[in-house]
Amino acid sequence: MPDFRVLPSVDQMLTSPEGLLLTEEYGRLAVVTAVRAGLEIARAKIRAGEDGAALATELPRRVAEDLAAAARSALRPLLNLTGTVLHTNLGRAILAEEAVSAATAAMANPLALEFDLSGGGRGQRDDHLRGLLCELTGSEDATIVNNNAAAVLIALNTLSEGREAIVSRGELIEIGGAFRMPDIMARAGAKLVEVGTTNRTHPRDYEGAIGPETGVILKVHTSNYRIEGFTAEVPAPRLAEIARKGGVPLLNDLGSGSLVDLSTFGLRREPTVAEAVAEGADLVTFSGDKLLGGPQAGFIVGKRDLIAAINRNPLKRAVRLDKIRIAALEATLRLYRDPDRLGERLPTLRFLTRPQAEIAAQATRLAPAIDALLQPHGYSAARCACQSQVGSGALPVDTVPSAGLRLTGSGGDAPERLSARLRGLPLPVIGYIRDGALILDLRCLQSDQILIEALAAL
Repeated sequence: MPDFRVLPSVDQMLTSPEGLLLTEEYGRLAVVTAVRAGLEIARAKIRAGEDGAALATELPRRVAEDLAAAARSALRPLLNLTGTVLHTNLGRAILAEEAVSAATAAMANPLALEFDLSGGGRGQRDDHLRGLLCELTGSEDATIVNNNAAAVLIALNTLSEGREAIVSRGELIEIGGAFRMPDIMARAGAKLVEVGTTNRTHPRDYEGAIGPETGVILKVHTSNYRIEGFTAEVPAPRLAEIARKGGVPLLNDLGSGSLVDLSTFGLRREPTVAEAVAEGADLVTFSGDKLLGGPQAGFIVGKRDLIAAINRNPLKRAVRLDKIRIAALEATLRLYRDPDRLGERLPTLRFLTRPQAEIAAQATRLAPAIDALLQPHGYSAARCACQSQVGSGALPVDTVPSAGLRLTGSGGDAPERLSARLRGLPLPVIGYIRDGALILDLRCLQSDQILIEALAAL
């Protein structure tokens, strides 16, 4: 007959020194629930023949662990050592210190979000960013929504609801999470008119498709893939001429979008927003949290009358930004006024342009320390060369030489087992598995000590 009397009661647990401390930290209800669950598990183990006294001794620790695990947010900081700088699943861009400070101030204080301090009346939240965007892109006007998919959606809905939207077959892309451009166009109420073929589209294809029902010509920058070989596309300036001649607006979706020429930082050149505006696009859409290096947002810049029409669209309120992101975006955009120091102050560019020699030196320093931490667990660490990438659909076929740590162990599933353990650390460490090893690319590691302390928790 199992003897459950060795286990404490719920009341005894709550009034014990350990129980009082847990109640102070987590609240009485949470502790009562955890204690009851722990006692139920202990009783089941006693029925199975385990030592009741030992289970009673372990109970406070197990309850404390369960409470800590339940209180720990899954949305917590981690070390991105995947080699993908703008990792969609890991939150994309890390904000600049100036943006973090601005967002913190916005969270902690009332601020003039939609209040005109000079006149005392109501203001517009977009006004905090409109001037900066026009200055940096050369556009007549600008508006802001919560991401680039929303920017494309509301622009298409405004220009071509119930009308035709012309787009090249080679530009009907799928973005992350299986969101496809044709689906977005359908939700916007536009009637998709495909022109050209997957690999070749000519001016005559657009010219032949324009008619009385045409609402917009859509150009999509294929930033997340490349088609090579026997290809042809209509350049943006030529497409702008065709749109003007046909009396329809040209919407150029740049996707990631860049405000600076990335080639000046040693990266492959991407079209800038200012260039897209200068080439004649009536509207240009792009993201805030990718190459721009800010929080998630979608920007629409271009002709004043078209921006005004978008702002009158009832959808605008549904996709508007909150004060925190507006504050962070304003601070981020201000950094672009000083391009000479942008690479130092903007984390995205700082990571992307970090010299390989510097990363290799960091790997050399860290390898012995990490190896010593892993050896007791049956793993070893050695320096290795690797390749980083931008991520989030930007420069998809380009890689940047990097360096990292190659973690190995015995058994065919050693990388998977170690990866799981590193994900379970208080500060999770995320790498990638390749060729029988877990690779930690150090491009985005900001200090040696943070990785050492994270792995010491093993």
